[in-house]
Amino acid sequence: MHGSVDPAAIERRRRSVLVRTLWLAAGLLFVGVGIIGIFIPLLPTTDFMLLALPCFARSSPRLEAWLLSHPRFGPGLRAWRNERAIPRGAKAIACLGMLGGYALFWAHVRPGWSWSVGIAAFMLFWMIWIFRRPEPAAGR
Repeated sequence: MHGSVDPAAIERRRRSVLVRTLWLAAGLLFVGVGIIGIFIPLLPTTDFMLLALPCFARSSPRLEAWLLSHPRFGPGLRAWRNERAIPRGAKAIACLGMLGGYALFWAHVRPGWSWSVGIAAFMLFWMIWIFRRPEPAAGR
């Protein structure tokens, strides 16, 4: 059967290209939203970069390497990937951002006490979770 075309192999290749393209598109979308987050208060830039990493790992090793070596985002992304750690400064910024977001929510929405307490408890839970994460070994 030398020289014959295997339809199953062609189909697998086509699906592989499609899946990689979808992962790439998702990664680019996350990076785009993360870049917008630089300029929009309360939109978490690093979180979207963290979401982009596995997308690029499945689609573009070059873009994954670029993100991991980026001077601004790379150190935090590498700390999370390698140690599930969050740098101290990032912890403080995240929690201050949540406090600011809650203050804006409370000032503009004027929620009832049940919503106020519920949202505050939700944010407090995540603040505690963030502060309980280890700090990167290099930063200790």
